[in-house]
Amino acid sequence: MKNRNLRYLTREGIKNIGVNRFMSLASVTVLMSCLVMIGCAVLLYLNIDKLVENIEAQNVIMVFLDLRATEEDEAAAEESLKAVGNISGIERISREEAYSTVTDSLGDNAQFLLDNDIDESFLPVSYRVTVEDMARFKETVAKVRQVENVLHVRENSDLAVRLEKIRTAVTYVCLGIIILLFLVALFIIANTIRITMYTRRKEISIMKAVGATNSFIRWPFLIEGITIGVISAVLALGVLYLIYYLAGDALLTIFGILGGKLVEFKDWMFWILGGFVAVSIVTAGIGSIFSIGKYLREQGSVVDANG
Repeated sequence: MKNRNLRYLTREGIKNIGVNRFMSLASVTVLMSCLVMIGCAVLLYLNIDKLVENIEAQNVIMVFLDLRATEEDEAAAEESLKAVGNISGIERISREEAYSTVTDSLGDNAQFLLDNDIDESFLPVSYRVTVEDMARFKETVAKVRQVENVLHVRENSDLAVRLEKIRTAVTYVCLGIIILLFLVALFIIANTIRITMYTRRKEISIMKAVGATNSFIRWPFLIEGITIGVISAVLALGVLYLIYYLAGDALLTIFGILGGKLVEFKDWMFWILGGFVAVSIVTAGIGSIFSIGKYLREQGSVVDANG
């Protein structure tokens, strides 16, 4: 199409929104609601994923060395732990630090150790090992156990498995919600375009009769669908921010109990808006092309039959 025709058809597409203002308003409202629910699902996933990461960071492996290990043995063991892989951090805990922790936890009862001249020598040097990928937790623990001079390994593999299951479940649930709402949005756009075409069926028939191409007829409806989608995306972002702000205190209380913090909306705002616009444009494009194509085929069949 020529640039002049393209500008004309684009203006016509935007004008259609005003002509069919009530249907356009209903479409924007329903599509905006779908996008808000998609946004809620995304924010829920982001917060739970962050919470799981925080819990995972606390789910460390405690590695205790043999009491008879020399300084050379300790250095060799530390190097071996670093070579295990899937480890994001290793913190050495000396006998003195461990002894201080023990006495602090005993409180007044710590006097028993002092009265019996029990010093830090009965405690082993240990390492606090942080695992990077919790899905490989058991594999990492098995490798750590094989390190020379390791006397004991304290870990919680059950918690690691549960955390990974939670993450997977939340991912699938949120993905399912997003796909379902995407289909709903697609249905809304498609039906909006079909109703608009029905109200302009005589105009379309005249354009077909004078030789207008399918692309010429499609373009205004495609622009109409995309414009409705973009308006819905911007409004949905504002509504989503308001909901997240109002629900922030309640969510923070729930996540705070588990030691988590909420993700900052501003950190994800542009990503969410981009996702909203992308979903809107894709659904508008697919819905418009599907509806218009079906309608034009039906019109073509009618023309052929009359001919």
